[in-house]
Amino acid sequence: MSSTKKLMSVALLSIITGVGIGALIFKSDMAGMNMDMDSKTMTGNNTATEKEPLYWVAPMDASYRRDGPGKSLMGMDLIPVYEQSPSQEYGPGVVTISPAVVNNLGVRIATAKEGVLNTVIKTVGYVQYDEEQLKHIHPRVEGWVEKLYITAAGDPVSIDQPLYDLYSPQLVNAQEEYLLALGRNNKSLISAAENRLHALQLSKTFIQQLKTNRQVQQTITFNAPQSGVVDQLNIREGFFVNPSTTLMSIGKLDQVWVEAEIFERQMALVTKGLPITMTLDYLQGRQWHGEIDYIYPTLNPKTRTLRVRLRFENTDHSLKPNMFADVTIFAETAEKMLLVPREAIIRTGTHNTVVIALGEGQFKSVNVELGASDNQFTAITQGLNAGDNVVVSAQFLLDSESSKNSDFKRMHHSEPTQPVGAHHD
Repeated sequence: MSSTKKLMSVALLSIITGVGIGALIFKSDMAGMNMDMDSKTMTGNNTATEKEPLYWVAPMDASYRRDGPGKSLMGMDLIPVYEQSPSQEYGPGVVTISPAVVNNLGVRIATAKEGVLNTVIKTVGYVQYDEEQLKHIHPRVEGWVEKLYITAAGDPVSIDQPLYDLYSPQLVNAQEEYLLALGRNNKSLISAAENRLHALQLSKTFIQQLKTNRQVQQTITFNAPQSGVVDQLNIREGFFVNPSTTLMSIGKLDQVWVEAEIFERQMALVTKGLPITMTLDYLQGRQWHGEIDYIYPTLNPKTRTLRVRLRFENTDHSLKPNMFADVTIFAETAEKMLLVPREAIIRTGTHNTVVIALGEGQFKSVNVELGASDNQFTAITQGLNAGDNVVVSAQFLLDSESSKNSDFKRMHHSEPTQPVGAHHD
């Protein structure tokens, strides 16, 4: 009996010991599970607070983008690009780029400064006759060209040199009336008949000969009214002509005009008296200097260009009508304007923008209003302040990022109530 009680006591002690050990193991397991859950919870919270990259770009080529990490075409690790929080100072549209990427993109910066435009307008021109010394030859009566002393356009002529012989019944009648007035010795009739001969372009020498020999000439020789070069010879021997017929023109080459054309947008830069230089391809090494003599009041409706007139002395007759010339006009604005390099302007069909460098790798695209421009600079009338730094290279990529970022932020954030300076859209 005593041995049976002893065995039961040993069994009961074993059961109690097993339950205690099991409780300890369960408690240890629960503690471990709790630690694992806490660890997972902390990891989850950290993951939730981390920003997800918008995309990944190549270090040497920002246009190479991927949705996840990887290698660039050159075998380099892609760089993550994160969404930037909206700037409280400059509003939405600000993008931030690491210095390495800025250096790889070759971003160059220039400062907007006040100054004057020294515009050099290069255009083309055409040599023309001096129209103030160009004479058109018309007959005053109907008749037939009996003889032509000039054979071709371009022939030089001297003053009073014979040009053509004309037979006209009206000229014959005018001579006969003058002789009748002389025969009657009526001073008033003589004066009237003589004035009629002058009106019909008969020279004083011819009228004096008619008065002396009293013989009617069937054909009359007409002479050159000035020295020069024949242009637009429109007749040949035997032609019937009337007062509406332009027989020929005679122009002088001692002084010539050059008509040049400028674009409509350059009109405000051009004034009378501006200095110009002119060169011709066939006369290498020679240069003509002059000034704008006249600005025509109308534009060419097809080419939208404005004509300006230049005047040059041409005593050696080296400049000939219809020659092609290269013309350079030196213009300068009188007032100071805010200027930026021309390459900083991003032109679209609806607006013009520049990318401003805000410092610390931040950039923003802003709309601007443009003024006049020259070969190097463009005037900004609205949208920038003096001292603003603008991007003059790689600005197209920055403008694309800024515009996309600005549109995204406007969907989630309101615009700043107090815009700073001109840095706003």
